[in-house]
Amino acid sequence: MSQWPVTDPADPRLSDYVSLTDVELRRRTEPAAGLFMAEGEKVIRRALAAGYRMRSMLLEDKWLPPLRDVVVAQDAPVYVGTRSLLAEVTGYDVHRGALAAMDRAPLPTVAQVLSGARRVAVLEDVNDHTNLGAAFRAAAALGVDAVLVTPRCADPLYRRSVKVSMGAVFQVPWTRISPWPGGIDVLHGAGFTTVALVLAEDSVTLDDLVGRRPDKLALIFGSEGDGLRPSTVASADFAVRIPMAAGVNSLNVAAAAAVAFYATRP
Repeated sequence: MSQWPVTDPADPRLSDYVSLTDVELRRRTEPAAGLFMAEGEKVIRRALAAGYRMRSMLLEDKWLPPLRDVVVAQDAPVYVGTRSLLAEVTGYDVHRGALAAMDRAPLPTVAQVLSGARRVAVLEDVNDHTNLGAAFRAAAALGVDAVLVTPRCADPLYRRSVKVSMGAVFQVPWTRISPWPGGIDVLHGAGFTTVALVLAEDSVTLDDLVGRRPDKLALIFGSEGDGLRPSTVASADFAVRIPMAAGVNSLNVAAAAAVAFYATRP
């Protein structure tokens, strides 16, 4: 166990943890450095259980006892400081008191992710990390076999996505599907019925889809602002809508995903 007290927020050993709230900076630097951030005891433990390797850990001093077993088991430096030091380094108040820099693993191929899957979600250009994490959490909770994210979708391993998902991004097999929407052909070739969740005049209701009971199902969800691309909708087998009441025309993408996952569960 390499445990080091730190008092200087400019300590170069803490470089992985600097400016965690700068989304654009982290989006560039984390994949390039082959790392991601796990925040909080539960998420850190789930990342380790999923086989990710810890590079280092930054802990508020009071969190050392609850995480001592993790600290002892990992061959990685552990930096311990005050809550104010963690805030200076990261740029925000780290309420959960524990951060771990983890090594990314190579993404599996689409074929590997689809192997054995019967129900998958496709997230097209979802760029809000909170929505992305919530969608992954719903996928894990409601038995979705895999998630595919398009090239312009946000990073599922960005700290906020991981945190909101409560580590579900480590539980559900996922990868990026490219090109898109040309990748729909791969889903068709693998025997999936592709369903675009969209408000469209020729759409069928979610109940209608459930009544058809497709053997293998790919549910495709669009971005927060524009929804699905017209070319995606045109390439899908069905356009499906969730019936709304009270004058509400649509749901948040994460909420819509949860509804669709529940309705189509085996």
